Amino acid sequence: LPKNLPLLMKSRYEEVPELYLQASKDSTGTFSYISYKTVYENIIYCALALKNLGISKGSRVGLISDNRKEWLVADLALLSLGACDVPRGCDSMGSEIRFILSFAECEFCFFENSRQLHKVLEKIDEVKTLKTAILFEDPSADIRAQAEKVGIQVLAFEKLMEAGRKQGFEKRGSIEAIMDTIDTNDIATIIFTSGTTGTPKGVMLTHRNYIAQCEVVHNVMNVEPGDFWLSVLPVWHSFERVIQYLAITFKSGLAYSKPIAAVMLPDFQTIRPQWMCGVPRLWEALAQGIYKNMRKEGGIKLALFNFFISVGKKWVWSYEHISGRVCRFTKRVRLFDFLAGIIPFLLLSPLYGLGEVLIYKKIKARLGGRFVCAISGGGALQPETDAFYRAIGFRLLEGYGITETAPILAFRSALHKARPGCVGYVYPSAELKVVAESGGEILSMEALPPGKKGLVMAKGDSVMKGYYNSPELTAKAIDADGWFNTGDLGMMTYDNELKITGRAKDTIVLLGGENIEPQGIEAAMGASQYIETSVLVGQDKKYLAALIVPVKDAVLAYANENGILNESYEALLESPEIINLIREEIDTRISKANDFRVCERVFKFTLLPESFTVGRELSGKQELMRHKIVELYKEEVDSLFV
Repeated sequence: LPKNLPLLMKSRYEEVPELYLQASKDSTGTFSYISYKTVYENIIYCALALKNLGISKGSRVGLISDNRKEWLVADLALLSLGACDVPRGCDSMGSEIRFILSFAECEFCFFENSRQLHKVLEKIDEVKTLKTAILFEDPSADIRAQAEKVGIQVLAFEKLMEAGRKQGFEKRGSIEAIMDTIDTNDIATIIFTSGTTGTPKGVMLTHRNYIAQCEVVHNVMNVEPGDFWLSVLPVWHSFERVIQYLAITFKSGLAYSKPIAAVMLPDFQTIRPQWMCGVPRLWEALAQGIYKNMRKEGGIKLALFNFFISVGKKWVWSYEHISGRVCRFTKRVRLFDFLAGIIPFLLLSPLYGLGEVLIYKKIKARLGGRFVCAISGGGALQPETDAFYRAIGFRLLEGYGITETAPILAFRSALHKARPGCVGYVYPSAELKVVAESGGEILSMEALPPGKKGLVMAKGDSVMKGYYNSPELTAKAIDADGWFNTGDLGMMTYDNELKITGRAKDTIVLLGGENIEPQGIEAAMGASQYIETSVLVGQDKKYLAALIVPVKDAVLAYANENGILNESYEALLESPEIINLIREEIDTRISKANDFRVCERVFKFTLLPESFTVGRELSGKQELMRHKIVELYKEEVDSLFV
């Protein structure tokens, strides 16, 4: 492949100009299709206009927008000039956007609409570098006036494109000459992995980081030229971002939709895509939607559905055992797996065939009829969800990666035996090993044998250049030999597959792929006079919950003042009055008014009567030993997610 992303796009324009790259809805909700030729022309026009504005090699430009056709044009136009973008989604808090633009010293920024620009303007003194805002949707007169009052030029994206078109496509030589000078190690993007509630980390990803993954993707997937992907995830997120570039590599197309069943399912029927990516929560919601519809039907239909889903799960279990699709964490003998599976396989196959005709085929037909494969990433796929899709014969592959590795590290290959219970084979552009650890600290860099749990380390061309303006954080994350500490716990199989078992570092990743840094939320809750200690939990769950140790004296005093009587302190903590008190204390502090995101809200909590002690819940440095706490209070934690 070419050495950088703009040259990759240029090569596809030259090879398949008439194939469609984008499908996007117009104002009436009808999809219109845009060819590689038209998209490349738009990239050139955009780059010509941006060059005239003063954007050049090394410029850092904000890109605050959700999925839309203009995102890819703006992204590749910036990259064509040797600039890099600093992306974020429309659901970001104003404080996050302002911090990111300020920290990256952005003079220019693309915004989806006036509402996103307003988030910056409401506290513009926090973003002193911003000079020009470019809006994908026409700016309102009000927002334009507000911006101009503080010296910020506001441009409509369409006006920018007109300026580029006036220069003409024949002027592309000046842009393509810059493309040729962009080195493989030049920065393509800076993606911030945490908001203002954690240490801000701007992950610098290079052209090489992405090209390395694009070069080997044919080893794990068989996407055909002209195939379509349904794009529903936030495009600024590392997972969906690499899919945009992989789609171009395969000469395939991207159709922009929304991760909402009412929008997505009709789009499946219209586009009839072959491929799609989603976070675990999306696949779980779709499965729950199918179950919900069947419960509404009730009667014989529901009974048949439940029966054949049960048959499907058992048949798939037997098929996986006879075909060698069982993860080997020990030196198990495949012959025994075969013998365990062959009789149920033979007995259930006729019933499974009937289930395909009566149930499974009808569910899959709702996805347009051409569907090849779906990919789950951005969090752990729950075993029950995975089992449902396998039961109906829907190919749902799981991948694993993190922003710092751009992001793919492991993948359940579409071309090889995909084994459930792991996140797949080590991706060809990466090198992984699992090393011994204690409390997240590395004990030895020697690779552990298969089946032994430890810290997952990654190396290779997809590992980031470092954290922007944070050499100390970079040195902490990447050692002298280039090994990156993922902070995840896992183990290898005897077939070079990876299973993720938990996290060694504090970041919590929710089922929807949102990264949560717990310290800031815990500190805000700790500001309450009634809360002594709190520990957030929610890894791979839909929402955040907390274990809370109240301040005993304060709670007893409150109970006394308000005439709340109970036999014991433990009973008092279960009283509605005390639960409501703590609920109000949490909600007052963890709110939008205090710059916390919706996904950072603490939905459930449980109160613990005993203070944490050193050697049990706390380290010698009085720091929370999170994994130990989750193990000690497993019953309480499990009850929070029932």
